[in-house]
Amino acid sequence: MQVSRATKIVATLGPASSDPQLLEQMVREGVNVVRLNFSHGKAQDHIDRATMVREAAQRAGREVAIMADLQGPKIRVGKFAEGKVWLEPGMRFVLDASRTELGDINGVGLDYKELPRDVKAGDVLLLNDGLIVMTVEAVRGDAVHTIVKLGGELSNNKGINKQGGGLTAPALTAKDMEDIKTAMSFQADYVAVSFPKNATDMEMARQLCNVAAAQYGHKPGLIAKIERAEAIPRLEEILKVSDGIMVARGDLAVEVGHAAVPALQKKMIRMARDMDKVVITATQMMESMITNPVPTRAEVSDVANAVLDGTDAVMLSAETAAGKFPLETVREMAAICAAAEAAEDRVKDADFSNSPFKRTDQAIAIGALFTAHHLGAKAIVAMTDSGSTALWMSRHRIHIPIYALTPRLATQRKMALYRNVRPLLMDTSADRDTALDQAKTHLLMRGIVQSGDVYAITCGEPMGQPGGTNMLKICRVE
Repeated sequence: MQVSRATKIVATLGPASSDPQLLEQMVREGVNVVRLNFSHGKAQDHIDRATMVREAAQRAGREVAIMADLQGPKIRVGKFAEGKVWLEPGMRFVLDASRTELGDINGVGLDYKELPRDVKAGDVLLLNDGLIVMTVEAVRGDAVHTIVKLGGELSNNKGINKQGGGLTAPALTAKDMEDIKTAMSFQADYVAVSFPKNATDMEMARQLCNVAAAQYGHKPGLIAKIERAEAIPRLEEILKVSDGIMVARGDLAVEVGHAAVPALQKKMIRMARDMDKVVITATQMMESMITNPVPTRAEVSDVANAVLDGTDAVMLSAETAAGKFPLETVREMAAICAAAEAAEDRVKDADFSNSPFKRTDQAIAIGALFTAHHLGAKAIVAMTDSGSTALWMSRHRIHIPIYALTPRLATQRKMALYRNVRPLLMDTSADRDTALDQAKTHLLMRGIVQSGDVYAITCGEPMGQPGGTNMLKICRVE
């Protein structure tokens, strides 16, 4: 058990990390959630990878969550006859939705056929993650005529963003709907929705997931990837209908400007924690480690600052999917997280007294934190069916590890994303006193507590009812 690190690590599976033994090592080194990127591969590929993840986690003696990351709308240019072109500032270039032949130095077709209806003269388009900038000169039928402002190499299928947002592409495509069915066939613990604009997009995703998962008796958590400018003013409504958000800094930076992203990141992390939701910080966190065995000082600061902001998890993308050093990257990230957490301010009493709650189980969760903090408890134990009590506890910065004991495997895996929560699987008796003794034995066997240690434990009576936590007990090990 890695008790020294509260922040979780999300790692993307790809060609560089698809060796079962390497994946097992990555889990041992600290991967808590494995991301399957549905932008690449076929349905059976993802099913096979999910099986590999489960087997690697089992060999490592740990449970990890699987996050299915949907591709979302393909807002991209088409292909070029020679694979790429070089654009110079001042050149005219046509983005043509009706073009069927391969692109050249004068123009290219579009995967996203709605672009001519989404833009007008004067709009600024950013291609290839903002490396190429074009100003719309005119829209004539299906053709968007532009002038290149910032040139460079433009190759096949590069993405298109509109500065300030405003593209009408739906968050969920027909491919996403099929991919949801695939993800539910192996009971993905989380589904990440790309490019949601509002709560309606997330509600539709929730409905599709619940329908697809019903036959398996499963309900995944939903993560909204915040990467559109339109999502920023609707953050609160999106959070209300999601289980968490991802600060997807790549596309977001292109749409709102790079300078705006750090403050938005802090705002999103703070809002998610205040609303009892989880938050993942993503994109280029350890980018240089795709090719180098050590991170840059700037990357170390970036990861550490996300941890100090209170993020639940930090995410690796190409670093583990396609990089040369996937295991070393996980190791470095884990060390950075642990060092940043060691420098955090300890929890203040005001954090508890200012917490609004109306439910008994929330009150018990906060009471456990407050009491454990002042008694110097070695651990806080939440016996939980749904994981809600552990989630509420994890929203507060407390340097006492939270052990969540659950009889449900799906709940254990979902809690793998919660900051400072160590989820453990444990079948418990329906009798309260017997269950408390079982929990104590569990803690002693794992070396979590020993003679003389104090720990706080929460549970519900009667046992086994979701949302039924109504008891807090302070125990000292004899």
